[in-house]
Amino acid sequence: MATIYDCSAEAELLIGMRLARTAIGRGDLVVMPTDTVYGVAADAFNAEAVAKLLAAKGRTRQAPPPVLIPGIPTLDALAESVPSVVRTLVDAYWPGGLTIIVPARSSLAWDLGETRGTVALRMPSNRIALELLSETGPLAVSSANLTGKPAATTAAEAESMLGESVSAYLDDGKGGTVPSTIVDATGLFALEGKLRIVRDGTIPASDIRELVGADQCE
Repeated sequence: MATIYDCSAEAELLIGMRLARTAIGRGDLVVMPTDTVYGVAADAFNAEAVAKLLAAKGRTRQAPPPVLIPGIPTLDALAESVPSVVRTLVDAYWPGGLTIIVPARSSLAWDLGETRGTVALRMPSNRIALELLSETGPLAVSSANLTGKPAATTAAEAESMLGESVSAYLDDGKGGTVPSTIVDATGLFALEGKLRIVRDGTIPASDIRELVGADQCE
């Protein structure tokens, strides 16, 4: 049975983080806290690990996972281009609950599923998530639940659904119940294209429209 590590206890935090890094490095899955719901994570550049993630959740390649990143410089490394409107959004809402879909850099050697050349990126604000990301690099992360079930708000809830498909569970207490807001920025690359809010979440759509201008959003 996979172990749940209480990250409020220093000794368990150190052990849990070390084992989580090791698990990610060998292509296994880890459940981690974020600033929204708990997530199940895999090395974004390991196609077999990403396939494990999709299988654990009961998803197909038609539902590729988002990628969590440690900072804005990684956005530039993974995106083919970053429009000024996207920079306005990430300056305002990263780290935090905003996921941005952008064209992925064509030179990247990864396979997240049927992405159609795009990637959904987010920089979370949770301290444990950011520490892990700083050591592992980009992680493919999806909500830590079986498809069709409520998102896990604790490590124990995640473990009850995902069990031994996950190597280590990092417990940072009760998480959020609302997922990130997803904004698709790929339309900006078309003539007179606009942002499209794909999923309402922790950041109200009205705040996004007010920040960038209603004329920039569908």
